[in-house]
Amino acid sequence: MTTFTDQKQERQFYIDWLRILLIISVFLFHIGMIFNNWPWHIKNEQQFGGLLKQIMTFLHYWRMPLLFMLSGAGTFFALGKRTPGQYLSERFKRLFIPLAAGIFMLVPVQVYIERIPQYTSLTAYYPHMFEGIYPDGNFSWHHLWFIAYLFVVSLFISPFLNFLRSDRFKRFIHWIADIVTKPLALNIFIIPLLLSQILLRPFFETGTNALVNDWASMTYYMIFFLAGYILIPVRKITEAIRTQRFYYLSEVIIVTIGMFRFSYMIENEAFADNFRDTLSIFLAWSCAITAIGFAKQFFNRDSVLRKLGNEAIYPFYLLHQPVIVAVGYFVIRWDIPVFLKAVIIVLSAFTTIVTLYWFIIRPFNLFRVIFGMKIKMKKEEEPVISLVLNPSFAETDESVSGMNQGPFKRNLALNR
Repeated sequence: MTTFTDQKQERQFYIDWLRILLIISVFLFHIGMIFNNWPWHIKNEQQFGGLLKQIMTFLHYWRMPLLFMLSGAGTFFALGKRTPGQYLSERFKRLFIPLAAGIFMLVPVQVYIERIPQYTSLTAYYPHMFEGIYPDGNFSWHHLWFIAYLFVVSLFISPFLNFLRSDRFKRFIHWIADIVTKPLALNIFIIPLLLSQILLRPFFETGTNALVNDWASMTYYMIFFLAGYILIPVRKITEAIRTQRFYYLSEVIIVTIGMFRFSYMIENEAFADNFRDTLSIFLAWSCAITAIGFAKQFFNRDSVLRKLGNEAIYPFYLLHQPVIVAVGYFVIRWDIPVFLKAVIIVLSAFTTIVTLYWFIIRPFNLFRVIFGMKIKMKKEEEPVISLVLNPSFAETDESVSGMNQGPFKRNLALNR
């Protein structure tokens, strides 16, 4: 019978490290939004060249799917013997409360700064925050879409928790493990990903990150979530991913060349778009598996930095975008080279986020609850992978940028 990893006895540190690195990439991605030609809250007049856009496009295709995948693994490890009711209660605390608090405390900062000429102050903006839905109006959850989607995923799977822990399901995992441990056999999961987009994308053409009328993207992310729940906890499968990591890296290289070079040689524009959309699914999956393989090989070790980062990364995600927008609003007005502006925004925003976390959020239980952390007891043990960012977060996200929209017919302009 397939053996599952006991997270308490043999904690998979690489999952924590991978989550931390992904959220840092989200942080840098949103700083990059200031300096490329995709619409965003604030824009620097002078922008970097096309290389930045290509790098950000590459990252866009696989960061969020991988975060959903890690969330699925985190859910498996954190479930334990919880009943469906206990699971939903946990999700409410870790996901819904930070989502609701963020919508009222964090998102308004971004919208206000974007539309600062219209309002005399942030307090003057608040009475108008429910006037229409963003981008035409003011109300939105912006980068918190990732948390909202994870919460909905939690609602979807809660009725099936008993089945997902049953002997029948374990036999199914055992059968899957014998298949997918063969070289490149994990690519079988690309089939449901492709089918989900072929069937649903014609009805939900553009990813919105708004949940409503975004079921093609939601289904896509849910498949990654379930893949993480099924695959990552199985020792035999993750070991196969580790040993075959260079196979999947080769696949990443081939697909990347096809997407960013060969697809632009196709004269038929409609066919070229469909070709890129298809390759984007292969890229998302192969990048996710490659990242897991290399992380397990090189980052499956503990340190004080991991413990600190694992606890801080969820509040960091919640805070990062409003802080970037606030800091960037002032820096882009300075008459200095564009590269220096980017460095200053990176350092200033990072320092601000860490300071807010360390001195305001971390010490006080009220803020810990608001930002999805466990209540601080007199004597704490390190928590198991939490269901949020530690669900994968939740992260989540991008939005992580309005760029996280789903593989087919995505609008690469706005992700807010």
